[in-house]
Order: sequence, then structure tokens, then C-alpha cells
Amino acid sequence: MNEKTVFHVFIVGLLLASASVLLANSPAAPPADETLWPTKGWATATPGGVGLDEQVLLSIDKDMASGKYSQMWDSFAVFRCGKKVFERTYQHDYAKIYGKEAGERGPLNARLTGRYNYFDPEWHPYYHGTDLHTMQSISKTVTSVIIGAAMQRGDFKAALDTPVLKYFDTSKVKNVDDRKRRITLRDVLTMTAGLEWHEEDVPYDDPRSDSSLMEASDDWVQYVIDKPMAAEPGKVWNYSSGVTELLAYIFQKETSQDIDDYGQKYLFAPLGIRHEWKRTYLGVVDTEGGLYLNGSDLAKIGYLYLHDGMWDGQRIVSSEWVKESVTPYFQTDGPQFKYGFKWWLFKLPDSTEYVQMGRGFGGQNLQVFPKEELIVTFTAWDILPNSTGEEPTPSVFLAAVKAKTCTADIH
Repeated sequence: MNEKTVFHVFIVGLLLASASVLLANSPAAPPADETLWPTKGWATATPGGVGLDEQVLLSIDKDMASGKYSQMWDSFAVFRCGKKVFERTYQHDYAKIYGKEAGERGPLNARLTGRYNYFDPEWHPYYHGTDLHTMQSISKTVTSVIIGAAMQRGDFKAALDTPVLKYFDTSKVKNVDDRKRRITLRDVLTMTAGLEWHEEDVPYDDPRSDSSLMEASDDWVQYVIDKPMAAEPGKVWNYSSGVTELLAYIFQKETSQDIDDYGQKYLFAPLGIRHEWKRTYLGVVDTEGGLYLNGSDLAKIGYLYLHDGMWDGQRIVSSEWVKESVTPYFQTDGPQFKYGFKWWLFKLPDSTEYVQMGRGFGGQNLQVFPKEELIVTFTAWDILPNSTGEEPTPSVFLAAVKAKTCTADIH
């Protein structure tokens, strides 16, 4: 072998060795069926790439922008197969839209200033000019998830049949009778506590609204637990923001930890969620309506439940809690809706499938379609009395699904 040949062999060997080192140190491409975890942000794809019809989504976007439903949509996003595939935002000058109402005292503005003036653009719908949007009653759904996380970790030890009055000095509670003594944690989670409460039967801006009266009071928890009984616990469904507020107090008593701090450590941080959470005038976390998230992070809550409470190899809530949470226990006021543990369950027409939903005042929505591996979020702030309150139903979004599996391409 001559010197030139030896040199060539040496160079080729060196190149091969270098390539081997580079390949060894390069991250391997993930398998096609590997679950994507959007902890640090959602991967993106086209709707067609995950079996969705983009024209249907564009049509929904057009309807939302034109005011076919409520007038003030803020965001709309669609996720499938662990990817964000469609997103729109809509701009509104809320300081101008609600300027008159912001300075007038009323049920949605009892103290004129601060975090419970629902017309104050510093607080609603966005938190101090950020992209964090008020979730309103989706806060209830997330509260249920945090309780599930605390039970999974063994920090919330009480069983669901634990009487609620265990956590109170009954000598300081009004209207105590045998029925109130029978209220359990399960009753609180399913909105069947039996307390007299007027919320769904009157508008939020009605002076008779218990939700608005509670928020105008200093001690929300006392306001709720003092209410007289109207039904046997566990028998009659009655939507109540008040009973969900009891959970912030009960969580503190049961775990000796603040539910917001706990949620940050064991839910929000592991999922990569940014949030803010309002508190009552006495400093209790507003579990009935005070949470702020953006649409992309809200979708992570749905993604967690799509994956049975697991997140990137870590169990956040137990499989049992997920199953119980989205079991349709009680019929609600609407014929298509049932209720689980702070989750709404929407029955799809001509189907056995339930869409799992979080819903909030003003147009907040999380929709999770388990069979289709589809998640939809939208936010709005349409709160005037003349609002139609009309929202696109899950069936509207289901029309975009053109392939059973989220990996099919329909181009």
C-alpha cells in the first residue's frame, strides 16, 4: 500500500469515527407514536396533518369573529395528537367597552374598585395586561384536579364521605340541622350539598344572586356555610359557586397547606403552566372563579385527563380520580349536560360519548373529546345583560374531525 493510499484510508477512518461520535451524541428522533408532552410549549402541526378539516375550523373562526355567537371572543385554539393545530386571538378595547359600567356600583361591581369589579380592565378579562385570561368557573374544575393530586400524594387523607362540618366549629355556624350535618365532600364536589343557593336561576347581575352577594361579603366561607338547607344532601343538583369556595377552606384545614401554593408545586409547575389566582378579602384562594390561565396552558389540563392523570412519566392524579371526576353523576339544568367532580359532561347526539368540559362565566371553555384525542379552548368576556351567552357546542367542533386517528393526513 503506497503512502497516498494509506493517507486516504486514514482520512476515511477519521471521518467515519467522527460521524459515529456525532451520531452517538445526537438525540434520537422520537418514534412516530411517542406521546408529546407540551411542558415547555406545544408542538405545532397543520389541521390536515392530524386528521382535521381546516376549512371547518376557518368557518368557526369566521363565525366567532363576526359575532354569530357571543360578541367578545378573545381566543380560540384547537389541539390534537399533542400538537397545537389552530389558534386565533381577537382584540377588544375593554376599557372602552365597559368604561361606563366600571364606574357604576352593582352586583358585578359591588366595591367599585379592585379585583371583584368585573368591568375593570386591569383585572378582567386579562390579568394586569398579561396574556393570562380569567377562567371564572373553570377554576372549579382545576380545584378538583388539585384535590385529586393531593389525594394521590396522600396529603389529602379525608374520604369523600367525610362530613363537611368536621372542619367547622358548629357553634359558629347558622342553620345547623341534621341535613347540614350530612353534607359530605362528595356532595360539595358534585354540586349536591343541598344548601339554599340562587345562582343558576337568576342572572349574575341580579341583586338576588348568591354568587354576587357572596363576593360582595368579607367572609365568603361563612356566608356559604351559614345558608339554610333546601334539600337532602346528595339528592338534588344545584349549581353553587359557594360550595366550591368551601373547598379552599377545607383544603387548608385538611392538609395545612394553601391550595394555590400546593397547586403550583404539584400541578402547575410539572405541567409548565403559568397562572395567577385571586383571593377573597380575607385571603382565601378564590377556588370558585379566581384563576387566570392562557388558552394553551388551559389545554394542558385537558391533556392531563386525556392521559389518565399521567404527565411525562409522572403520575399527577390517580386513574381512579380521573375516572370519578368525569363520571356523569347528576343531570344538570340543561338536557345535554351532566356533572361529575366539577367537570361538565356533554352528551354528544346519537352517541354514548361524553365530552369533558370546564365552563366559566363570560365565555370560558375547555372541551376534551377523549375518543378523538381532541382539545378545544376558547375565552371571551361577554358579560352585559344583553349578551346572548351563546357558545359553539362540542358538536360544532366535532364536525372538523375527518379521520378517526389523529395521525392521518386528509390532504
